[in-house]
Amino acid sequence: MAGNEDNTNKGRQGEMSFLEHLEELRWHIIRSVLAIMIFAVAAFVFKDFIFSSIIFKPKTPDFWTNRMFAQFGDFIGSEAIKINTQDLQLISIKMAGQFLTHIWTAIVAGFIVASPVVFFEFWRFIKPALYDNEKRHASGAVFFTSVLFSMGVLFGYYLIVPLSIHFLGSYSISGEVTNQININSYISTVVSISLASGVVFLLPIFVYFLSKVGLLTPAFMKQYRKHAYVVMLLLSAIITPPDVFSQIMVAFPLVFLYEIGILISRRIEKKREWEMNS
Repeated sequence: MAGNEDNTNKGRQGEMSFLEHLEELRWHIIRSVLAIMIFAVAAFVFKDFIFSSIIFKPKTPDFWTNRMFAQFGDFIGSEAIKINTQDLQLISIKMAGQFLTHIWTAIVAGFIVASPVVFFEFWRFIKPALYDNEKRHASGAVFFTSVLFSMGVLFGYYLIVPLSIHFLGSYSISGEVTNQININSYISTVVSISLASGVVFLLPIFVYFLSKVGLLTPAFMKQYRKHAYVVMLLLSAIITPPDVFSQIMVAFPLVFLYEIGILISRRIEKKREWEMNS
C-alpha cells in the first residue's frame, strides 16, 4: 500500500501544471524565508553576543586561532607567525551605518542558522520528482548538506578569516597612510569568506548529484584532475588574502574534497553498472 501511495503521489506531482509547480515552490520559499527571519530577529535581539562573541572576535588577540598561532610562535621562537596581536579598530562613517549593519548582519546570521531548514525545503520540493530508488539513494542529503555547509563556514571563520584580517588589516603601502577600517568592510570580509567556504565544502554533494544524472564520471574527474587543481588554487586566491600561506591552507581541503568526490563518483558508477547487469 505504501508503494502504491508513493506512486500515486509521484503521479499526481508529475501531472501538476507549471503554475501549480510555481505555487508549490512559492510556499517552500515562504517557509524558508520565514525560518530565516525568525532566526534573524533572534540574532538582532542578541546583538551583544552576535557582534562581541562572533563577528568581532577573530580580530582580537584572545580569539582561539590567534592564541594557537601565538603559542606556536612561542614554541618555535618566531614572532612572525603570530597574528592579530593587537585589536583592530573599526569605524563607522555613516549616520545610520551601525543600525543598517546591525540589520544586515542579523539577516545573514539568520540564513546561516536556518540553512538546514532551507536545505530541507529545497529537498521537499524536488523529492516528489524522484523515483523510489532515487529517494533511497538520496536519503540523508539534507543532513550531509547541512553538516558540510556548517563545516565549511566554521573552517572559513576559524582559519581563513583571522588570517585575512591579519594580512589585510596590517598591510601598509606607506607609513604615511593609517588604516581606518570601515565596519561594513570588515563584516563583509568575515561574512563573504565564511559563506564562500561553506559553499565550497558542498563539492561532494554537487559531485554526487552530477554523477547520479550521468554528467560526471570518475574517469572525467581523473583526466582533468590537474586542471581542477589549478581551478581550486585560483578559487583559493579569490576567497583568501593574497598570501601564499592562506591559499595553501584553503587549497588542501579543496583537494581533499575533490578526491572524496572521485570516490563518490566511482561508487555511483559501479552501482549503476551492477544494476544494469543484474
